[in-house]
Amino acid sequence: MQGVDTVKQPEYYLVERSLLPEVFRKVVEANAALKNGRAKTAAEAAQSVGLSRSAFYKYKDGVRPFYEATTGRVITFHLILHDQPGTLSSLLQLLAQSGANLLTINQSVPMSGQASVTIAVRTSLLVGSVEDLMQQAGALDGVQRIEIVASE
Repeated sequence: MQGVDTVKQPEYYLVERSLLPEVFRKVVEANAALKNGRAKTAAEAAQSVGLSRSAFYKYKDGVRPFYEATTGRVITFHLILHDQPGTLSSLLQLLAQSGANLLTINQSVPMSGQASVTIAVRTSLLVGSVEDLMQQAGALDGVQRIEIVASE
């Protein structure tokens, strides 16, 4: 089309870590070494994880853990909860303690002992990572499943 700006927008994929090529996992480790001070330079960080400098520089800005990409964003979780007293209350308490700002909550009427719950939170004040929050929520009594269905 004439006159239309056709700047290509980046595309993102969510891929389980074990399916990624080793180079991507090493880039994440090297970036972490730089971030936490274990390495002072990019070359040192790349060497510390057994990665070439060129591979590190090629991917350093494009590969990062999911929880880093979700910091300060709105995340929508879908959960399956057992229909028992206090389950939703415990979940909401965990969200409040973690610093997640609750934006919306929708719960279905429990059927066959389970309720479907969708919760949207803002993560800008989150203490810890989204990954940690999901693990803690999944460990709560009565939480059968938790997954991220959207991130803005």
